[in-house]
Amino acid sequence: MADADLHFYFDPVCPFAWMTSRWVRLVQSQRDYTVDWRFISLRLINAHVDYDAQFPPEYEAGHTAGLRLLRVAARSRAEHGRAAVGTLYAALGQRIFDTAPDPGATGAERGTREYLTPVLERAGLPVELADALEDTSFDAVVQAETDEALALTGKDVGTPILHVQPPEGLAFFGPVISRLPAEEDAVRLWDHVVGLAGFPGFAELKRSLRELPQLRGLGVADGEVGTQEDWHGGSRRQHR
Repeated sequence: MADADLHFYFDPVCPFAWMTSRWVRLVQSQRDYTVDWRFISLRLINAHVDYDAQFPPEYEAGHTAGLRLLRVAARSRAEHGRAAVGTLYAALGQRIFDTAPDPGATGAERGTREYLTPVLERAGLPVELADALEDTSFDAVVQAETDEALALTGKDVGTPILHVQPPEGLAFFGPVISRLPAEEDAVRLWDHVVGLAGFPGFAELKRSLRELPQLRGLGVADGEVGTQEDWHGGSRRQHR
């Protein structure tokens, strides 16, 4: 494919990346632009981090599952083209975040063949792609795109990372949103974000207080407001 209008770097287990991707797709349905879905692994970003000290108990298993799913996405792209990544990501996000959580789920189950097979079937992709879950040969591809994303923004960021009008355009982390805007508001937000990011010398606009995203997989229904917490001082730094 010719270079897309937007490069979207995602980890499939990140709820904020999923919410932002829904917003991007909503704007895409109203604006004529193309998206290339690319990889960034929270597990690889935090490869040298002490998970016990830095994260809540479930994060290591969840991030590891994300890496396993990105291996499958990498194989999907290699065998079925770049468009297959967006199709797979949509199916994964719907399964992980747009359905009620399974009782007793820890996040580790997302990286299993049993979890992934029906997702592949729903996406119209061969179930044999699940073989890549444990194929570490794809880690080099995931690592390369993770490094590519961080080279565009710097390292003190998370997911998603958006690169607008590559290769010359600006890249940034976010926007981090907890609610999916209505169609008209989605376009307005897009124009504001792209306009701000394109201002010469702009670097950061940040607020660490976040609502839990309006995602059924996190127990927050449409129309409900998720619990607000300080992401830096709370969830992300919570000790076991």
